[in-house]
Amino acid sequence: MEIIERVSQLNSGMKIPRIGFGTAASPQNIIQMKQAVATALKVGYKHFDTASIYGTEPALGEALSEAFRNGIAKRDDVFVTSKMYAADHDDPVSALKTSLKNLQLEYLDLYLIHWPINLRKGVSHPSPKEEDFLPLDIESIWRGMEQCVELGLTKSIGVSNFSSKKIGDLLSYAKISPAVSQVEMHPLWQQKKLRDYCSNANIHVSAYSPLGAFGTYYGSNSVMENSVLREIAEKHGRTVAQVLLRWGLEQGVSVLPKSYNSCRITENYQVFEWSLTEEDHEKISKLPQKKIVRREGLINSTTSPYKTIQDLWDGEI
Repeated sequence: MEIIERVSQLNSGMKIPRIGFGTAASPQNIIQMKQAVATALKVGYKHFDTASIYGTEPALGEALSEAFRNGIAKRDDVFVTSKMYAADHDDPVSALKTSLKNLQLEYLDLYLIHWPINLRKGVSHPSPKEEDFLPLDIESIWRGMEQCVELGLTKSIGVSNFSSKKIGDLLSYAKISPAVSQVEMHPLWQQKKLRDYCSNANIHVSAYSPLGAFGTYYGSNSVMENSVLREIAEKHGRTVAQVLLRWGLEQGVSVLPKSYNSCRITENYQVFEWSLTEEDHEKISKLPQKKIVRREGLINSTTSPYKTIQDLWDGEI
């Protein structure tokens, strides 16, 4: 059996737990989410992923604060990630301070630029109008992210939804290298090119929607319902979700499943004591590839920096 480490070392010196608990949810149920976080802590999760645009920072903050008060967990034992929304890029420090207030924390373990786009305050989500776009200056935004580290507001910084090219451009001027690249990744969107690039640049890859965002308005059932993956799951006596998460771990990334169901929260963490076979990996490597989270709403011919879907993803689609 292939032994999987439960944490990965980041270039910032921090250690990121390989399985995280995602909190993007629509509709939101604060009570349900707080109960789910409590269950996740008991099961063994130590990494919690949120974002300002999710609207779940306050609920996650309440759940963690309650766990700290009750001695269920210590702040140093958990790894908390949040992301800056595109309408807050003018002042990353203030944006992070707002997130910290929502989360009732003094610092984050990881803070990410959520999308490589710049929008005016109060815009619609996820499909802004032409007048909502502002000129994009990633270098200036990254300077603000680096200031967040210098002020002790976050231990690590990184990016989300950046192509290999965009990461390369960032590295050309970054004083602090991104520690993490968080992207959509699962067997139907394997991100081989990006993973190879990040490996060479010593940037850890974290997989959002590792189950294909099953059951969400932006996701797809195609991953969880794939016949090849179902056959592999049946062979091992595992759930399809467990196969998906184990596959991600065996690729060297961290995975961020989301569930508020206590049984599935527990099942999703039971991926360390078994492994996939070479035959399984061979079958998975041949699966047709199709990106689910494409974000065509960020494209227009006038005000957006991206005139086509290929511009947004730099051909990695």
